Amino acid sequence: MTIAVALAPELRTSGRRLAGHRQEALAQARQRLAVVVLVLVGLVGVLALRLLALALLEPAASRRVSASPPGRAEIVDRNGLVLATTYQAYALAVRPGDLVGDREELARRIHAILPHRSLPAIRAALHHQGPFRFVARRILPEEAEALRRLGEPGLVIEREPERLYTHGALAAHVLGFTDIDGHGAAGIERAFDARLRDPARRHEPLVLALDARVQQVLEAELEHQRQRQRALAAAGVVLDARTSEVLALASLPAFNPNAPGPAATQPDRMNRITLGVHELGSILKPLTVAMALEAGTLTSLSQTFPTTPIHLGRHRIRDLKPRARPLTVPEVLILSSNVGSARMAEGLGASRQRAFLSRLGLLAPVPVELPERGRPLFPREADWGLPAVMTIGFGHGLAVTPLHAAAAYAALVNGGLYRPPTLLKRDSPAPAQRVFSAETSRIVRAMLRVAVTEGTGRRADAPGYRVGGKTGTAEKPKPGGGYDHRRNVTSFAGAFPMDDPRYVVVVTLDEPQGDPATGGGRTAGVTVAPAFRNVVLRVAPVLGIPPDLGREADLAPIAGLYEPRAP
Repeated sequence: MTIAVALAPELRTSGRRLAGHRQEALAQARQRLAVVVLVLVGLVGVLALRLLALALLEPAASRRVSASPPGRAEIVDRNGLVLATTYQAYALAVRPGDLVGDREELARRIHAILPHRSLPAIRAALHHQGPFRFVARRILPEEAEALRRLGEPGLVIEREPERLYTHGALAAHVLGFTDIDGHGAAGIERAFDARLRDPARRHEPLVLALDARVQQVLEAELEHQRQRQRALAAAGVVLDARTSEVLALASLPAFNPNAPGPAATQPDRMNRITLGVHELGSILKPLTVAMALEAGTLTSLSQTFPTTPIHLGRHRIRDLKPRARPLTVPEVLILSSNVGSARMAEGLGASRQRAFLSRLGLLAPVPVELPERGRPLFPREADWGLPAVMTIGFGHGLAVTPLHAAAAYAALVNGGLYRPPTLLKRDSPAPAQRVFSAETSRIVRAMLRVAVTEGTGRRADAPGYRVGGKTGTAEKPKPGGGYDHRRNVTSFAGAFPMDDPRYVVVVTLDEPQGDPATGGGRTAGVTVAPAFRNVVLRVAPVLGIPPDLGREADLAPIAGLYEPRAP
């Protein structure tokens, strides 16, 4: 008992010491925690001030990455094949103020990774006086990784939306391209820019009437013939005769919309189908025949027209290969008589000719969805006298685009109904305007068929597909007036199969020089008709039209009214 009483004060003293140590330790811990919290708050404050400075003080150029172009809806062909899409690309930028290494050495190292970017351009970006500068865009993932490994803090690798045209230059003039900020700069991309950027519709593809398979065939055949004929350019269009949907539209030379650069705006790369206007030449003659039939100024298909030259002041209208006898109405077309067509137009008169051309859409820019549309050239109404009537009657004095011609031919062969051409896939045909009667269309179809089997378009015939159409060779105007006999535009406009026309094809060559292997001729029957034939032979099976060698178009309307070609 005595021992317990003696130890109690010591235990109490020791307990007081332990409690004091614990309170002291807790106080120190609180102080340290307070310091840590203050440091964290300070760091957050510094970061907040830096972000505020970036937002309010730095120029807009330094924040371009944060304002990356928005995504765009895909563009697909009529079968759902993707023609244009958006993906997250890599871009190299620099913040010159953050560079720590030797800039000249860094420029050489970047150039070694990005040889497609010039060394002077890289050097200029690194020495830029601003806070931010792009060095290169659309770089490959492996290039981005190599740039990261340089370890330079002033280099910035960013991701940004980029437009990708999955088939390169295919349908370049239809699709167009986007600018550096992701906005449509040409073609469908420009025409439907708001629709493609609309966030509510970004996941809804824009469906075109194009068929990529037909487009590829058209471009390949045109390029082949352009090289054979050593032509300056080539163009063509495939149109649904019933709906006026454009299944293919090609203009060569083309450009790569993935990297358009200045090539896209060079004169020789313009869209010659919708923007380039030229005189049609003889492919306008079937329209003249149809107008005269529809107006009733042709009293009979057996009516004849002399082929003696017509003198109009200082000008003379004559046939390239005149016949020594008058020609019937079908023969005027089949043999491509300038004189006979001019006489038909004379009977039609200026007011009716002008009215028909207007209803066929030939006196206004072609109403298609592209911004690149050429304005037709024709005489003022006050100057639309007899000389204009006659020259337009056989294909001169009126300059339009090949797409104008295709839409007019669709009305010519489909029963007489004109529909504006469209690049969008349609669930049902657009409203039509009747221009010709079904009977006029039936008669002209027979003539177009015989113009291929017996006339100037024989090289366009595609066995089994009952092709009908017309050649056209138009001399190019001289800058100072008149025509240059050494330079011309050759065209072939036609349709198939002529017993039930489904598709219209128009192909043109600009300044063909002739193929020495085929005699060097420069007229449409030699230079461009073979391209038409090859297009038909290749696209008809794709479009579900099998050949039928035992079938022929209805030629009854003109039976006995033309002289068959000697075997």
